[in-house]
Amino acid sequence: MKFVIQRVTEASVTVAKKITGQIGKGLLVLIGVGESDTEEIADKYVRKLLNLRIFEDENGKTNLSLRDVNGELLLVSQFTLYANCRKGNRPSFIEAGAPEKAEALYNYIIAECQKQAPVVQTGVFGAEMEVSLINDGPFTVLFDEHLFD
Repeated sequence: MKFVIQRVTEASVTVAKKITGQIGKGLLVLIGVGESDTEEIADKYVRKLLNLRIFEDENGKTNLSLRDVNGELLLVSQFTLYANCRKGNRPSFIEAGAPEKAEALYNYIIAECQKQAPVVQTGVFGAEMEVSLINDGPFTVLFDEHLFD
């Protein structure tokens, strides 16, 4: 599993010229699901995401989590996070999870986040999406298969 987490002042996802998800201050999370991922792995990622302290406190230190700042989440599926560019110039995506599995885990992650975060917006799985954001910082964090090594 891979999460690309961007601290934003605002972000949105548009599909076919219609906004499907939009947030203010919070986190835009691009989510890639791999073939070997499970709900147990997703639980660890969600727990880490929701407790990640990357928002500034009154002293300018990154001590606050999404909850602490009443932040919002925008979750967007993105299988291209599994692009393998080792050979040639055309990426291979064989390490990405099969669409049915990836969609089920993406929906599971959404449901788990909705249990714990007041605002959770999403993209549309498998759709051509336009993602707009204002990255705050910029501050971007990567969660990948090495997160819990």
